[in-house]
Amino acid sequence: MLPLKNKKVLITGGTGSLGKVLTKRLLSGEIGIPKKIIILSRDEAKQHFMRVEYEHVVAATDEIIYNNFKRLLEFRIGDVRDFHSVASAVKDADIVFSAAALKQVPTCEYFPFEAVKTNLNGPENIVRAIQEHGLNVETVIGISTDKACKPVNVMGMTKAIQERIFIQGNMRCPNTRFVCVRYGNVLASRGSVIPLFHKQIMSGGPVTVTTSDMTRFLLSLDQAVDVIFAALNDARPGETYIPRVPSARMTDLAAVLIGDRDIETKITGIRPGEKIHEILVSEEESFLTEDRGNFYSISSILPEVKENGQIERALQSEYSSKDCVMTREELHTLLEGYGLLLEQQSASAEGELLR
Repeated sequence: MLPLKNKKVLITGGTGSLGKVLTKRLLSGEIGIPKKIIILSRDEAKQHFMRVEYEHVVAATDEIIYNNFKRLLEFRIGDVRDFHSVASAVKDADIVFSAAALKQVPTCEYFPFEAVKTNLNGPENIVRAIQEHGLNVETVIGISTDKACKPVNVMGMTKAIQERIFIQGNMRCPNTRFVCVRYGNVLASRGSVIPLFHKQIMSGGPVTVTTSDMTRFLLSLDQAVDVIFAALNDARPGETYIPRVPSARMTDLAAVLIGDRDIETKITGIRPGEKIHEILVSEEESFLTEDRGNFYSISSILPEVKENGQIERALQSEYSSKDCVMTREELHTLLEGYGLLLEQQSASAEGELLR
């Protein structure tokens, strides 16, 4: 069964790193060619560059994928903070992927209410539009983060409440399935640590790490999309899907990327709102967590949403990044597989690449 065949799909925040990879995967037809893909975002420049990128692809295989570009892909300027923008886009959708967010931890700490307006009002506007207008949306998938689990920063706090807004949406809109996905750091996405380390290395250093103990879950953008597709295919209403992925110490990540270069690693101290370790499933949530192969699923805490039946508990404690740390050799293999290792050049030569 191809769940997206002839479906109309809406991606909020579709011009971001995840949104772009999600769009490419949707257009590949691996889970069915949609009838329409709507990209909703507020940045006209990013929409323009994304449109041009798809119109000027030269590889033969991509020409097949994007041949129906004008028919399949539609760009809409709008802001998830604005109910009317959201309602206008959602009314044309069968499936909604909610990826719009303020996601930089320090930014959210210094502008907390801006995070509230995007990360909370946006999801609420989606649920409200479906409820008030009686829309025939089949599934809404909320994109969350490990920072939503036992949150200590504004970004995580808003994402934790976002999850609850979507999960409770199953009660407000009983004909729509609301589910969430939650995962850790995405390798080389915009704003992630790897592009920063690359730039620091190419500039001759130092490479800055906030604390020597810090660990993070790591997965690729395609793995992030895999979680979304798994939830679309298999998640029950109110469930949150979690990938089973490895983690790494940030000092090891820096060391592997530096390689044999004579570049200093500098410890700078934890930034506002940072955790030393991230958690994908809390100890409290472990009682509601089931094994789904390459994923865990967390059932809703709401009895009105959770399906009846005994849960076969898959975890006996929290699922933390400190418990599944890769060796440097394993991390080197992972980064090499994704083409994220810089070629061994002199620092001065690499510095020239930036000018």
